[in-house]
Amino acid sequence: ELGWLAARLGAAWLSLVFALIVLPSALGVSLGISEAYMWVLVKTLEWATIRIQKGAKKPQPQMQKTAAANGIIERDETPMEKEIAGLHRMEFHFSDIFYFCRKGFEAIVEDEVTQRFSSEELVSWNLLTRTNVNFHYISLRLTVVWVIGVIVRYCFLLPLRFTLAAIGITSMIVGTTVVGQLPNSSVKDYLSEVVHLTCSRILVRALSGTIHYHNKENKPKKGGICVANHTSPIDAIILTNDGCYAMVGQVHGGLMGIIQRATVKACPHVWFERSEMKDRHLVTKRLREHVADKNKLPILIFPEGTCINNTSVMMFRKGSFEIGGTIYPVAIKYDPQFGDAFWNSSKYNIVSYLLRIMTSWAIVCDVWYMPPMVRKEGEDAVQFANRVRSAIARQGGLTELPWDGGLKRAKVKDSFKEEQQKNYSKMLVRNGSVG
Repeated sequence: ELGWLAARLGAAWLSLVFALIVLPSALGVSLGISEAYMWVLVKTLEWATIRIQKGAKKPQPQMQKTAAANGIIERDETPMEKEIAGLHRMEFHFSDIFYFCRKGFEAIVEDEVTQRFSSEELVSWNLLTRTNVNFHYISLRLTVVWVIGVIVRYCFLLPLRFTLAAIGITSMIVGTTVVGQLPNSSVKDYLSEVVHLTCSRILVRALSGTIHYHNKENKPKKGGICVANHTSPIDAIILTNDGCYAMVGQVHGGLMGIIQRATVKACPHVWFERSEMKDRHLVTKRLREHVADKNKLPILIFPEGTCINNTSVMMFRKGSFEIGGTIYPVAIKYDPQFGDAFWNSSKYNIVSYLLRIMTSWAIVCDVWYMPPMVRKEGEDAVQFANRVRSAIARQGGLTELPWDGGLKRAKVKDSFKEEQQKNYSKMLVRNGSVG
């Protein structure tokens, strides 16, 4: 009896999910459910913010915003030469060590690199347990709303999103496997794009995604290279929700490996073995061959090489800009008010990260397609990469940093340390203090 009842409830649940979410997603239409949910959510968060400001002893929202924007330390960006010139007349003094000590203390307390590898600080609480948890003790009504939110997120949204994710992933594997059996033709390419686009739309619904695409006339075209800033593994889903791309990456095992092997049969994705990834010339060769075929989908590349916390754009590795062809820059900016999309891979594994995402309120972001860019005459790959990075940072309202994202797991190169030493010695030699 219980088994029969559970089967009936399961069938009814799947029927509702298919009728109200999966089918509209596949057809690219909306029934207005997501819009209504977002309206209620925004009003609830606005009410909670007002309650917090009334209940807090020292709300000072403007001061909190300034502190969050500027950081702990108010830094002086004056060059070394001018700072030391203010201490004496450009001669060597033992007091010079105070300049380097101060810079060292600033870096220890709050450097501009490692803070980009932790979640972005919020100006106000968004009713999620992992941000400013003490706020839900301010008033009884706020506590009640927070408890209701926990029940909704874990008892309704999480099962719904898990169901949608399972449907989307299964559809992707089955659909691409079937399409992959067809001979190469325009029909196969068309069906492959339909499968990828449909499954991506379902997966976006599994994240309660609300995405605003801007300047669609600049969307990447076949035979080009799409480069974007990188915040999360879901960046690829966010972009493929609006168009199809050929992915580039390392071959994985487990579920991800199954998806890779299925999708590559239907679409010319470029997957590398671990040993191949170390061969930069081989990677460049395969990517050039892909770009040379103007009938193939644009390649999607994240040149930072790691996830950054949605506040900055760090160094773009030059490999993507040595291939040649047209670069289509894309800027992605998430709204942290509704959920933290950043994946701190050094702290959370992929399962923990997806659980956090699926128990957030929603994933809301803006995507800007930018005018295509080509390498100028006399411009090397590094200069071209920096120019594209600057354009993406300006469009997305992100801070541009020259540091390598590899510092997330590696130590600072000795060359960075030696650079300050060289600058100081050149200053002394130039002013006659040495020699």
